[in-house]
Amino acid sequence: MSALVTGDAVVLGIQPAKLPSRALALAVDLVVVWGLFLVVMVGLALTTASLDPAASRALGVAVFLLIPVGAPIAVETLTKGRSLGKLACGLRVVRDDGGPVRFRHALVRGAMGAVEITLTMGVVAAIASLVSARGRRLGDVFAGTLVVRERVPGAQVAAVPAPPPWLVGRFGQVDLSGVPDELWLAVRQCLTRMGQLDPAVAGAMAAGLADELVVRTGAVVPEGVPPEAFLAAVVQERQARDARRAFGSGAGSGVGTESAAGVVGDQAEAWGVPDDGRGGTEHGWALEPLPPVDSGALPASGRSGVRGPGAEGGPGGAGTRSTGFVPPA
Repeated sequence: MSALVTGDAVVLGIQPAKLPSRALALAVDLVVVWGLFLVVMVGLALTTASLDPAASRALGVAVFLLIPVGAPIAVETLTKGRSLGKLACGLRVVRDDGGPVRFRHALVRGAMGAVEITLTMGVVAAIASLVSARGRRLGDVFAGTLVVRERVPGAQVAAVPAPPPWLVGRFGQVDLSGVPDELWLAVRQCLTRMGQLDPAVAGAMAAGLADELVVRTGAVVPEGVPPEAFLAAVVQERQARDARRAFGSGAGSGVGTESAAGVVGDQAEAWGVPDDGRGGTEHGWALEPLPPVDSGALPASGRSGVRGPGAEGGPGGAGTRSTGFVPPA
C-alpha cells in the first residue's frame, strides 16, 4: 500500500492500481472507443462518398480527434475519473492529493495517452507503469494523477468488550473532547486484543493507557477497578455519545448483546478470561447485578396509583398508594 498524503498532511490508506488491472481496464476502453470509431467511419464512408478526398481526410481526422482522443477526456471529466473499463475493474483516477480529477487533468492524460498508448501500442505506458513505484504512466506523471483501486476488501473490526454493568454510565459527566483519536485507537486495539496478549503485557499496556486517559479527561479510576475495565467503560461512554449524536437521544442508552453503542454484551467472557465460579473473573471485579429498588407491593385493585373513592388508607381508598395529589374543590 502506498502512502498518499493530502494537502492537509493526512495520509490516505489507498491502494494504487497495478499494471494487470490497468491493462484490463484499458483493453475494455479501447474496444469500446475503437468500436465506436469504426462504426462512425463506416457510416461516414457510406454517407459522404460524393466528397472529394481532401474533405474526406479532414473529416476522418476530426472524427479521430473527437472519438479516440476526445471521448476518453470527456468521460473521465464527467465521471470524475471512472471510464467504462475502470468502472468494470473497480479503478478510478484521482489527483495526487486524493481529490477528484478535473478537465485539465483528463486533458493532459488524454493527450499523453494518444502518444504513449495509441502511437506506441502501449509499450511506453507499460514500461513507465512498471518503473513507477505507484504504477503511474507518463500521462499520470504530467497530469499529477494516480489510478487507485476503489473496491478494496474491508477488514473485520473486532467489537470492544463491554464494561462491568455497574460502570456503565459512571463517566457520563466526563469531558472526552481532549482525548486525541490516536489514543482512542490505541485503547480500542488494546481492548480487542486482550485475549491475544500475555497477561502481564496486556495489564501493563492497559495501565499505561488508563493513566493517559486520566490525564486527558480528569476522570478518577474507581478503587479496585482494573485498568482494562476502566478503559472499556470510557470507550463505551464515548460510543454511546456518538450514537446519540448520530441517531438521537435514545440511541446508545441500553446495554444488550449488541447495543447501539457498538459493544458486546457478554461481560463474563468479554476479556477472554473464564469465570471463577463466583460471578467474577481473574481480573478481580465481580459481575453482580445492581440491587433492586423496593417500591412496595401494590394490590391488584390499585396498581395505577390513583386514589379511588371509599378505599382504605386515606381519602383515596384502601390498597392504593397516595401520590400527594389533592383534587381541587
